[in-house]
Amino acid sequence: MNSTGQVRLASIALAMTLALAGSAIALDRGPVTNLPLPRFVSLKATEANVRRGPSLTHRIDWVFTRRGMPIEIIGEFGHWRRVRDRDGMGGWVHYALLSGARTGLVEADLAPLYSRTDTGSSVLARLEAGVIVAFDECALEWCRVRVEGLKGWMVKQGLWGVRPDEVFD
Repeated sequence: MNSTGQVRLASIALAMTLALAGSAIALDRGPVTNLPLPRFVSLKATEANVRRGPSLTHRIDWVFTRRGMPIEIIGEFGHWRRVRDRDGMGGWVHYALLSGARTGLVEADLAPLYSRTDTGSSVLARLEAGVIVAFDECALEWCRVRVEGLKGWMVKQGLWGVRPDEVFD
């Protein structure tokens, strides 16, 4: 093969690679909302039926009963969102039962809530595993949270409902 043929072959390979990368990026967005997938949200309702499929005719597998509980959206179909909880259990929930408000679940028992982003700062409270906190902002290693009238900082690693590399305010 001559050098022109090699260049043409390399160009085709590069174009195919870019096309595949473009479609991989497109798959990271929900087909209904165009929001990132997966993403974290919280339950708006005090009860939310989790169904086997995206319609009212599908069987209810169980019911979420904790308002504000963080869940992860992993799929979309019409007005339905495919979700999973901290334990990896999933199903379909109607979008009206979900909120964009970000919350997290404390994973370790007696996790400290600090006054500043420093483990040497004063501890405002110790939170039990399973407590739901509301996120105000998250940096690389810390999240500012609210719970029961208290505001403070928690180490991000001890929270479920935020990705390790996620930063927001």
